[in-house]
Amino acid sequence: MSILNVTNLNHGFGDRTIFSNVSFRLLKGEHIGLIGANGEGKSTFMNIITGKLMPDEGNVEWSKNVRVGYLDQHSVLEKGMTIREVLKSAFNFLFELEQKMNELCNEMAEADDERMADLMEEFGTIQDLLDAHDFYIIDSKVEEIGRALGLQEIGLDKDVTELSGGQRTKVLLGKLLLEKPDILLLDEPTNYLDVVHIEWLKRYLQEYENAFILISHDIPFLNSVINLIYHMENGELNRYVGDYDKFQEVYAAKKAQLEAAYKKQQQEISELEDFVARNKARVSTRNMAMSRQKKLDKMDVIELAKEKPKPEFHFKEARAASRYIFTTENLVVGYDEPLTTPLNLTMERGDKIVLKGANGIGKSTLLKSIIGLIPSISGKVTLGDYLYQGYFEQEMTGAKNNTCIEELWKEFPSWTQYEVRSALAKCGLTTKHIESQVRVLSGGEQAKVRLCKLINQETNLLLLDEPTNHLDVDAKDELKRALKEYKGSILLICHEPDFYADFATKVWDGSEWSTKF
Repeated sequence: MSILNVTNLNHGFGDRTIFSNVSFRLLKGEHIGLIGANGEGKSTFMNIITGKLMPDEGNVEWSKNVRVGYLDQHSVLEKGMTIREVLKSAFNFLFELEQKMNELCNEMAEADDERMADLMEEFGTIQDLLDAHDFYIIDSKVEEIGRALGLQEIGLDKDVTELSGGQRTKVLLGKLLLEKPDILLLDEPTNYLDVVHIEWLKRYLQEYENAFILISHDIPFLNSVINLIYHMENGELNRYVGDYDKFQEVYAAKKAQLEAAYKKQQQEISELEDFVARNKARVSTRNMAMSRQKKLDKMDVIELAKEKPKPEFHFKEARAASRYIFTTENLVVGYDEPLTTPLNLTMERGDKIVLKGANGIGKSTLLKSIIGLIPSISGKVTLGDYLYQGYFEQEMTGAKNNTCIEELWKEFPSWTQYEVRSALAKCGLTTKHIESQVRVLSGGEQAKVRLCKLINQETNLLLLDEPTNHLDVDAKDELKRALKEYKGSILLICHEPDFYADFATKVWDGSEWSTKF
């Protein structure tokens, strides 16, 4: 049975076409991976099917009484709410039913016999619904999901605006799972999640009986939970049975087949055009020439899709730093309270160190404290000499109303427009992206703009806070290659062992010095 039908969907931003006559259907029990390069419209598609965005043309039709749960990568949590309150808001519809039940009780006090029978029937229906949805054990369910996602260690009464990216994702995920929707829509759920909770989510989705649509660039995760791929490319949406590896195999075969047919047809066109050109003027061969011209006119010409620009990352390197990049003496980091025990760490020139560990234990805080962006609680950091730092933050900060060109010019005011455009194009951005405002770009495209700034600074120390979040497969592979090739030192926060295993010289586990464990 079809749960969702999308027909003849057309959508674009300005003169940029995102979808062209796209159709899609979701069946019961399907576990779908929605894939495609950055900027192909995956999040836009999710926003259209959830009704957050109206398409230019086309129909989106859900089955009746289907409850849809959407984990959006751009969700914002309300200031002043605690984790517990956000989790309990999953049951808002039940609290509304309870309110309705109380109103019915008040009405019963003055109702006649006929009205009383109707009220009692409605009261019984609501009571059954509340029982079926475990209304009377909501608090224990909130506690249970809090334990499963590691939110109890943070404290369920903590303000949600004080949380790290990973903790925020866990709260949104917890609320979604408590809602028990019929359909899950997950937009890059593993971004910011630590290894333990990625594993937990993987098991949850493997056992999930209902249908879900998952956007993810984490290929091992994707392969372990899905049974269908929908590939988004050049405004089209194509269906492939199997996991991502199977899709790659079939996609490569289809592409090779199309290229062979294209070459054959181009050869035929060339021969026909040549015959027409040579014979149309001669009386004896004019009819044959006209016949071939008709064949040319009727021919359904094969067009190859324009190759997307592949990103190229080459970090500009400064002169060598001193032997010691930094040392810490009894360094304690945190904001209102300590997140770490006293740390005595040393990083030497050429080290490529990965900082891993659960969400919220202070990895980003440590990074910012080392380079002096935020004060430490106590202790001391000594930086080495001749350091040229490049820092990649988890999320883009500041106004996003600038175009990509303006954003880069702000960083490199002496560059010509040609140099700015070339630098952005090398990072895999098309002309349309380059001229767009940063705010309309996808998370992955915004990350490429920030990487463009970083690779064009001269550095000998890179401090990277989860740089792989939002990046598509090609960009991630290219970034891995560039970091492997980089001669300077690297301090990297990352939850993807597949990404850093080839170049990391040391791995520091933040859980070992966290005050949260």
